[in-house]
Amino acid sequence: MSNEAAPFVLQHAIPNGLVATRWWWVRHAPVRDDGGCIYGQIDIGCDTSDRVVFEAVGKILPRGAVWYASHLKRTHQTAQAIWSAGFPGPEQLHHERAFAEQHLGEWQGLNRAAFMASRPAAVGSYWFAPIDDRAPGGESFLDLYNRVRSAIERINTEHAGKDVVAVAHGGTIKAAIGLALGNQPEKGLAFTIDNCSVTRLDHLAGRDHSGWRVPMVNQQPWIADASHNAMHQPAGPEIATASKLA
Repeated sequence: MSNEAAPFVLQHAIPNGLVATRWWWVRHAPVRDDGGCIYGQIDIGCDTSDRVVFEAVGKILPRGAVWYASHLKRTHQTAQAIWSAGFPGPEQLHHERAFAEQHLGEWQGLNRAAFMASRPAAVGSYWFAPIDDRAPGGESFLDLYNRVRSAIERINTEHAGKDVVAVAHGGTIKAAIGLALGNQPEKGLAFTIDNCSVTRLDHLAGRDHSGWRVPMVNQQPWIADASHNAMHQPAGPEIATASKLA
């Protein structure tokens, strides 16, 4: 069966005088070899065995986009899985270190469940700590947010008016959402970002002002088939359940 798709067509008109740069964020495939531990920026591989998932993701991504990934191999493996499933890959995959996951310092390698049990519950936040709580020897979410924001702003200038596919991490995508919601990083932590899901954020820029539009968050185009539920892994501090596998 052919995996060809028609060229992407905007579903919502762009007002005259504005340039739209469309970001398509893809979270990496699930990590299976973390031993139930926090991994942050540990360079660990991921499970790309479910071709149906990557075929589905490829069907909603735009052709001819500029592609970015973090420097961590799980994002490269995920991008390659999308291309191997029939998506026409780009001439180049740009590696952007600013799109790496939050460096969780001394928390990396700790048992995830035990760590979260030792922390106060934060209603409305699906992350390891408040935005300004810096991991010992690592970063805070605000540190992550600031580096992600700077890279997005630079790429918006370099590739204005284009589609940008960015294969990244749960924290990175939450930071991007916080930026799109009016430079409010704490708001991004309220969103769940599943493995292999697609989040679309459009940057609209005019002569005197700019802003964001949020067409979709955490889209999972394979979700109608329950046999692919195992592609989910917690995108932060969540603990595995019968329906969400770690």
